Amino acid sequence: MLTIFLVGGFVIALILGGALTGFKTEEERTYREKFWNDYRVYSVPMPEEMSFAGEKVPLWDFEFRERVERELLQNTYGQATMLLYMKRASRWFPMIEKVLQQNGIPDDFKYLAVAESGLVNAISSAEAVGFWQFLATTARQYGLQVNEEVDQRYDPWLTTEAACRYLRKSHAQFGNWSMVAASYNMGTSGLQQAANYQGKDQYSELYLNNETSRYLPRILAIKTIMKHPECYGFHLTESQLYLPYETTEWTIQEPVPNWAAYARSQGMDFRQLKIFNPWIRKPFLHNKDRRMYTLRKPTPEFTQKASRWVSVPVSEWGLHPQSSKGPSR
Repeated sequence: MLTIFLVGGFVIALILGGALTGFKTEEERTYREKFWNDYRVYSVPMPEEMSFAGEKVPLWDFEFRERVERELLQNTYGQATMLLYMKRASRWFPMIEKVLQQNGIPDDFKYLAVAESGLVNAISSAEAVGFWQFLATTARQYGLQVNEEVDQRYDPWLTTEAACRYLRKSHAQFGNWSMVAASYNMGTSGLQQAANYQGKDQYSELYLNNETSRYLPRILAIKTIMKHPECYGFHLTESQLYLPYETTEWTIQEPVPNWAAYARSQGMDFRQLKIFNPWIRKPFLHNKDRRMYTLRKPTPEFTQKASRWVSVPVSEWGLHPQSSKGPSR
């Protein structure tokens, strides 16, 4: 059998079957024939329209549309990464959504946190840290403590509050949320200089560096996939998502000579202390200034629920994918 493929403008003829195939075994021949006949890679569907923080984005602009399509393709076919985004979003979006709402920041900025860090305490090559990727100097400007013993950039709760302060200030400067998102990547001064030089005040109309040009399209792609996961091939049941943390909080102002011993005194181990308080960076806390710190530990109800959650048998996972809203509910 002669099979003809068109690849990159070239015609490739493969003789399948018979002595001329060169296959060592019939099994190999069958496998490759099945691969050639059955394997498919599709482009992704582009939405007819998209918006960010209530602002319509110009998909009618071919260059902007192609930027968005690039990010949709890369995030759709980065399946493992996107699945982890969705699982983590189930844990962290409830807290982030609440803080954004309290601070008057549009809900869509939760996807900016996903684009920045994947909702983990990432460290960039530029030494930006945490869910919202603060540099040390910027973190201090927005009220976070950063030193050898304490680095509050690792605290998702505190950094979300700090990010809101940054976003509000940026919005006061630029007046629209797309520019605010771009400023989070490029910095307000750099973006302002580009806007002044080019005489434009809209993100989609500016010629910017490659990273910032891709930034909002990537956020839009993540938002689109996470809100409509089944449309892009992602199927998760409720039991496969990560549970939101439920914690008990208290404050301290005294030094802590030994965090492991302190954890035991609070009915938890050091591992739990670090998981729920990742801002602790040393085995001790001198706290000479008697600053107040908030500590967290899991509630007994959460611990019991989480233990049950991870042991749910496959038979109880359910046969139907979750709603099209995805984990951002």
